[in-house]
Amino acid sequence: MRCSEILPAGSWDRSRECDVFSADYEGRHRRRMMLDLRSGERMLLDLEHARLLRTGEGLLLEDGRVVRVEAQEEDLLEVTGHDTLHLLRMAWHLGNRHLPAMIEEKRILIRNDHVIADMVRGLGGHIHTVRAPFDPETGAYSSGHGDSHTHDHKHSHEHGDGHHHHH
Repeated sequence: MRCSEILPAGSWDRSRECDVFSADYEGRHRRRMMLDLRSGERMLLDLEHARLLRTGEGLLLEDGRVVRVEAQEEDLLEVTGHDTLHLLRMAWHLGNRHLPAMIEEKRILIRNDHVIADMVRGLGGHIHTVRAPFDPETGAYSSGHGDSHTHDHKHSHEHGDGHHHHH
């Protein structure tokens, strides 16, 4: 079995589903590799570029069948604040560090990172370890295809009003 095309979530007929590929965040960021499916079968993922496979997307097989992508539960950090404005401020700080983040109404989920956890605590936020599927925002630089943040980091990020940061 081979897949070279990804079908966006909600765009394919679920009756064509023949299997499920379930993996954590790292395991879903791929270009070309053999994938172990829930049934025990294996398939070749053969994409032009590496990208994050997102929950609900379909891996279109050569025979027209579809393998559904599912985010597996993993250990994450749950960021919460005192109120919505406080959570928004923490979201700004997390985004300023270009971290993958899954934004929900009352919390932000990020990958486990003790330095970032200390930063959140320093901002007055609350950190809890949770197990949950991680399907982060795609970001402005993803070309709408779930790719990771990939722009040239040789430039400075001028944001006006004297604010800038460097990589």
